[in-house]
Amino acid sequence: MLVMTDKTNPQLFAISPLDGRYSAKVSALAPLMSEYGYMHRRVQVELAWFTALSDVGFAEFKALSGAARTHLQALVANFSEADALAIKAIERVTNHDVKAVEYWIVEKFGEASHLPELKAHAHFVHFACTSEDINNTSHALQIQAARDTVLVPKLKTTLQALSDMALRYADTPMLSRTHGQTATPTTVGKEFANVVVRLRRVLADIENVQLLGKMNGAVGNYNAHLAAFPDLDWAAFAKRVVETPTQGSEFWGLGLTFQDYSTQIEPHDYMAALFHAFMRSNTILIDLCRDIWGYVSLGYFKQRLKAGEIGSSTMPHKVNPIDFENAEGNLGLANAVLDHMANKLPISRWQRDLTDSTVLRNIGVGFGYSLLAYESLLTGLGKLEINEEAIAADLDAAWEVLAEPIQTVMRRFGVQNAYEQLKEATRGKTVLAADLQKLIAGLEIPAADKARLLAMTPASYIGKAAELAKAIVAKTTAAA
Repeated sequence: MLVMTDKTNPQLFAISPLDGRYSAKVSALAPLMSEYGYMHRRVQVELAWFTALSDVGFAEFKALSGAARTHLQALVANFSEADALAIKAIERVTNHDVKAVEYWIVEKFGEASHLPELKAHAHFVHFACTSEDINNTSHALQIQAARDTVLVPKLKTTLQALSDMALRYADTPMLSRTHGQTATPTTVGKEFANVVVRLRRVLADIENVQLLGKMNGAVGNYNAHLAAFPDLDWAAFAKRVVETPTQGSEFWGLGLTFQDYSTQIEPHDYMAALFHAFMRSNTILIDLCRDIWGYVSLGYFKQRLKAGEIGSSTMPHKVNPIDFENAEGNLGLANAVLDHMANKLPISRWQRDLTDSTVLRNIGVGFGYSLLAYESLLTGLGKLEINEEAIAADLDAAWEVLAEPIQTVMRRFGVQNAYEQLKEATRGKTVLAADLQKLIAGLEIPAADKARLLAMTPASYIGKAAELAKAIVAKTTAAA
């Protein structure tokens, strides 16, 4: 049996590939969504609450000095791996993770001998709080950091890459394939533009989800708070702590949105909304990955070669679309995790059960697989090279797609059985340019319209595709 030693590479033994094979690709999330990140935010919330209590005007707890506030800010700003390990050591005794944070803070107060006011008021750490007052706000702060500093910027980078391709290929005609069959032409850029507009909309939804926090005690009614200080408007105080942004030495605001009604736990409805929004963005990107995979298979796109890279262990010629396959697979994993959390988290028995606690620890997993997929997709997009010759050849072999404009013009001028005539001439047949031109030449329609149809080719029959592609890029640029 293999025994790990201190020298063993822990990534080789990671159960999750996010912490093993792909750890470098998702490293931006590690300090935010890990247990370390969770502890860090708990310390922040506990000290924000403590500082805010000192400003209420209680006779028993005078306002903290500037030096004390600076010291507390430093505990948060300089929170380290050693601090997290110290909290874990306390947890091994308490068997309670939030209480371990509280005890660690009290210990730190005792060590600050130059600030006796902290030790003197250490009994106000975690005052009237239930663990979930600290946990729910910490999760919201973790999500805020991951969303706003990692995931949304990466999605915006993806959006920009797609916008660039929409503009670059706006005028490049391409055969469409509805139901997998040849269909009315489009342009390559317009197909990227379709994804741009979808992704842009869902990005706005992701950014607009308000991240909520509650600080109202064991079952949401400020029971313990009022037992100790019955004259304070605790709801207003909690709202101020949750919503006020951090401002210099004031320190105590969390910058979230206040959840005024809850049981012991914040209901997690906002999390469900956010996770569903990410799922929609991921589903859009799965759709994109599958389409590009198909276009690579058709030869519409080539992939830039990377020196030393191997496509197949037995077939030397292969250049596989692995980045799009990896992205698709990881987007699916992300959505599976996010979907479970969105469905499970808003449900809790009576005033609370503990099923949410273990599930919430996997937010970073859903976000991690999303980020990993975004990285793979961007890598894949960066390798794509359009194969205009293959696209043009495909169009030139599909003159049957002009049956649509011909029969539509015929109908405009009242030609009887226009659709049926073109169906008879084209359906299930190999159609040549000469066949259609002979048909057009015999039509009883105005000469100008006949000339327009005779000049039309599959490559020129693209409608407003190029215009639409350029317009959406302009809108995206303006929005940015």
